[in-house]
Amino acid sequence: MKLKADIVVPYNRETHIYHSAGKRQVADFTDMSSDSNIDEQVVKSFGEEWNKFHHFSKTTVARICAEYFDIIDDSIISKDTYMIDIGCGSGRWSQYFLDKVGFVEAVDPSDAVFAAGELLGEADNVRITRASVDTLPWPDETFDFGMSVGVLHHIPNTQKALTDCVKKIKSGGWFYVYLYYKLDNRGFLFKSLFFLSDLVRKVVSKMPSTLKKVTCDMLAVVAYMPFVLTAKLFFALGWKKLANKIPLSAYANKDFYIIRNDALDRFGTRLEQRFTKGEVKKMMEEAGLHDIRFGNDNAFWHAVGRKM
Repeated sequence: MKLKADIVVPYNRETHIYHSAGKRQVADFTDMSSDSNIDEQVVKSFGEEWNKFHHFSKTTVARICAEYFDIIDDSIISKDTYMIDIGCGSGRWSQYFLDKVGFVEAVDPSDAVFAAGELLGEADNVRITRASVDTLPWPDETFDFGMSVGVLHHIPNTQKALTDCVKKIKSGGWFYVYLYYKLDNRGFLFKSLFFLSDLVRKVVSKMPSTLKKVTCDMLAVVAYMPFVLTAKLFFALGWKKLANKIPLSAYANKDFYIIRNDALDRFGTRLEQRFTKGEVKKMMEEAGLHDIRFGNDNAFWHAVGRKM
């Protein structure tokens, strides 16, 4: 497939192999050596997850992206923007930006690249690459905008991973990150429920793949839906403030498909780290970002910063 290549930087090394992903060829730069900042079991798990959940309608993606990318505006991206999506998963975030930027490099270390190849189809302003944060095959200072959505908290050394990502951004460019929050804006009851759910995660995430998927589907029904339906009722009654205090209230406007996906994402992952808002800001600053902006509604914590 011929790509729209007016702003595209070619790979800076040829030590890779190619895989077929739908009608695309995906270059593979992954390295699972023992000193890599990557957990092989986590990568395998996410590959399985995104090949199970990759049928997202544009309407569904747009609704979710309105929450995640509320802090991205035309002062950050434009039709001339060369961007990178690090940990692209199924490719749904990359798809959202295709008509908003010039070119997207969609990157993931897992088998999710095959799902992304199917979702992104024959779009000529995106390229899919299999690589980790350790093996990104572009020179430093390449991209105008980069992002990593819900990924870096699943990497052993999150600070190093963030720093490695920001290195690829041009001076004056922007980097966006979404990291799991440490419930620093929640009360005791909410934190207690989370503690119990995390004990469940530690058990479920170690299950064999098929059993884990079935169990997470069951959890989507018995653990998610009671809270989701309660929050939905409160929203319908106009009790917004009370509804927002319900755990999982962010799913009140989500399809059950998304809830099933997130149940697997939440309970099926063996490595998960969480950070306070202050910790996220400090990590971004240490990675070389300033002018940091946080989104303060759902999807805690998501933020964007400009490279010094």
